[in-house]
This record gives sequence, structure tokens and C-alpha cells, in this order.
Amino acid sequence: MIKHALPVTREADFAAWYQAVISEADLAEESGVRGCMVIRPWGYGIWERIQRLLDDRIKATGHENCYFPLFIPLSYFEKEAEHVEGFAKEMAVVTHHRLVADGKGGLTPDPEAKLEEPLVVRPTSETVIGTAFSRWVQSWRDLPVLINQWANVVRWEMRTRMFLRTSEFLWQEGHTAHATADEARDETLKMLEVYRDFAENCLALPVVAGEKPENERFPGAVATYSIEAMMQDGKALQAGTSHFLGTNFAHAQNIRFQNASGELEFANTTSWGVSTRMIGGVIMVHGDDDGLRVPPRIAPWQIVIVPMLRDKPEDAELVDYCKALQVALAKQTALGEPVRALLDLKPAKAATKRWGWVKKGAPIIVEVGPRDMAGGNVSVVRRDRLYREDGKLDSAIVTQDTFVEQAGAMLEDIQVALHAEASERLKASISPADDWAGVEAMFADSAAKPGWADVAWSRPTGAELDKVVERLKALKLTIRNAPMGQTGHPGAPCIFTGGPAVERVLIGRSY
Repeated sequence: MIKHALPVTREADFAAWYQAVISEADLAEESGVRGCMVIRPWGYGIWERIQRLLDDRIKATGHENCYFPLFIPLSYFEKEAEHVEGFAKEMAVVTHHRLVADGKGGLTPDPEAKLEEPLVVRPTSETVIGTAFSRWVQSWRDLPVLINQWANVVRWEMRTRMFLRTSEFLWQEGHTAHATADEARDETLKMLEVYRDFAENCLALPVVAGEKPENERFPGAVATYSIEAMMQDGKALQAGTSHFLGTNFAHAQNIRFQNASGELEFANTTSWGVSTRMIGGVIMVHGDDDGLRVPPRIAPWQIVIVPMLRDKPEDAELVDYCKALQVALAKQTALGEPVRALLDLKPAKAATKRWGWVKKGAPIIVEVGPRDMAGGNVSVVRRDRLYREDGKLDSAIVTQDTFVEQAGAMLEDIQVALHAEASERLKASISPADDWAGVEAMFADSAAKPGWADVAWSRPTGAELDKVVERLKALKLTIRNAPMGQTGHPGAPCIFTGGPAVERVLIGRSY
């Protein structure tokens, strides 16, 4: 029987396992403020890799980075009624700019320091950026405007979970303005594809890209698109969204331009974003009962070298041997970049350090002892396949030269293997349902991992859609999206309305 590194398994308690991975992998910890977290160096290192890789893709599509204030005047939100209604319950508001002593040893807001207008702590930036667009855009020659910002946002959450749903989180948000609706729709779908490709090829997360139903749209949007990932417990995680806003925000914020004929028109705008929630997705898709498994593209350190030091004079020679290995690895490439190798010289037992890196999910862990050095060898553990069939640690002894030569290919193979494993699970966890009874049967057992139901959909609206939402809520279900690229007839009539189906949608439980 394999003795795992974590105190709880996925099968025993998936929620507790998730928290254990975050703790044991040193990803994040509680901050002392409800719903806010301290992201520790390994967790933030993963976010930095996500930032770097995604930022390159965003810039390659013609967008420029900028920054907007954390505080947004309340009046900006009040201009867009649907938008403010969608975020009103989550807004944190600043009303005073100074504190004074309360005479009891504490502090209280100074009544004389009340702001003339309350300031909302940024939940998203459509309103403040739209106001800037109204200044920047005067002529058709000023369009398109293509910007992005990396920032933190605050949405006051009642039920929080690290990385997945926190009151403060980190993200990027893109905002664009265009002369025509067609251009804006093309932009929305282009960025959706950027997210899909990034998730698949960098995070090794297989996702389904598609359009959200009307009731799941971003407040104020004409259309919302998402990438949905399947977690190991069968639940969905919305990993990224892209919104076509039409002229709704342009009307509210007076984003107008003079077209080539000299007439005034309202611009069409978009917004799109992904957040630190992606790290939660990586944990729940790739983690195992020993901790995290980080895809090599986003691993801060792809290879960790652990020398077996014994507080003896010969340790110096072993350290030199490992330093030479580190230098040789840094000259290799993997996945289009130099290999990132760390030499762990912390004063702890090699086995303790090895299991620490197993829990963190470093793609390759290399142990080197005096015998290895004497034979010109290293002992290599691949994090994606930790054990042999007999349950023992799968540690392969190879020559240092062979390992250096094969390291890049091994990292690329780990990246592919993690994606393939998750893809098989995703495909196996989507099942068609021909009627509502089939959906009820699929999700009847709340302890099961049913995955997602694939059903026919007629795109109901108004009161008819409200009835659908209530039926779904009764089983704690939501419509995730209508997958892109559907061809042929959607099949049976809509399972909710009985009317002619126009597409198929995925239904499931979600985070």
C-alpha cells in the first residue's frame, strides 16, 4: 500500500484535500482578513509564469498594457444600471479618508473626513476605463483602442475558498473599443481563443470554449463566452471569460466617435479576463494524493536538485558536482525556453526536501548522493509518475550526461502527459441526456462525480428562462456554456421547453 504525503486523499474528502495541497505545497495562507490570502513564493511564482506567458500572447495580438486606479467614483457605476446591479452586493466602498482616536484606545472614521462622493474599491474596470475611452476616442482614426491591465480587484464574497473565490484576487482585464459590432465580436472571440490555447498549452488544462446562456452573461454584456475546465471531482470551473458589450457601455459613458462620413456613432466595446482562479484549476485538475503537480511551462523551477549532504568535508565536492549539473541544465532548452533548475542547499535531510518538492509539484526532482557522484550519475524522479507498479518510488539512476541531454525532452513529455491525462478524464465525464429525467438521474446522488450533461437547448428567454434556472437551482446545477463549433442538428427537442433545439449546452455543478 502506498503511503501518500498528504494527510487526506481526494477520494476521502476532495475539499479538505484541496486545502491540504495549498498548505503543504506552500502556495498560500490566510491573511487575517476574511476572504483575503497571502500568496507565498511558490504560488506567486506560478502566477508570475502565468502572467509572463499570457502577457506575451496578449501583446502579440496588438494590445498594450496600462493601469487604472483602484478607487472608482460611485457615480461611474450608477451610469450603467444593469452593471451596477450585477455587482452591488459585492462592492466594498470607501466613505472617509481619515481616522481619529475614539477616546477608548481605538480608532474611528473622522466625521469631518467624509468623502464628497463614495469610492468603490475596483470590482472590475469597465466604468472607469469607459470614462477614459470617452476622452480618448473622438474620431474613427482613434479606433480600435486595445488595452490590458494586470491588477487586483475586490468582490466581497460571503463564501470564500483560496484561489477559487476570494474577496481580493489578482487578474488581467482587457478592454477594447471598436468602430463596428463585427470588429468587437471578432475581438471577443479572438481573445476567447487566446485563453483556450493558453489553458491547453501552458496550463495543460483541457477546456471547452463556448457561449454562456443569457442568465449567465456578464452584467451589461450582449454576449459572454467562457472556457470551462473539468475538475477531478466532476465539477466545472469557469477559467476565463470574454464579453461582447455592444454599445451598452458606450451609451452610458458617452464613448462616441466621428465616422469617415462625419457622423457621430457609439463605439462597440469588449472586456475579457482571467485570474488567480486558474491556479485553483491547476490544483484540482493535476493534483494527486501527494500534492500538486505543476505543468513544466508554468513551474517556477522545472528541475530541483537535492544533494544528500551529511555535514562532512566531502559535502563540498558533492555541492560542486551539483552546481556543475545546474549550470549544464541551464544551457538546455525545453518548451522554447532555457531550463529552470534550482539547487536546494537548505539545511535539511534530503528525503525531507525531496518530499517537500513532491508536494510542491516540481516536475523533476533529482537526488544526488556520494555514490551517484562517484559513478557520474544522478537519481531522477518524474513528478507526473511518482510510483512504480510495486508501489515504490520510481527513481531512475542515469548518468549525469544522459540526464542533461534528455532533460528538455523529459519536461516536454511531462507537459504532454498531464494534458493527455486530464483530456481523457474530461471526455469520459461528459454524457448526453435526452430529457430532464435523464439529467435528474445523473445528478441524483450528491456524493457522486457525474461530470457534465450534454443536452439540447432552445435558448429560451424571459419568464421561460427563469423557470429553467429555478429547475437547475433545485439540483444545484448551472448551464456552463454552448460549445463553439457545433455542427449538424442539435438532436432531440430542448429538454426544458420541448421546443425546437438550436444548439447543445453543457450542464453541471460548478465552483
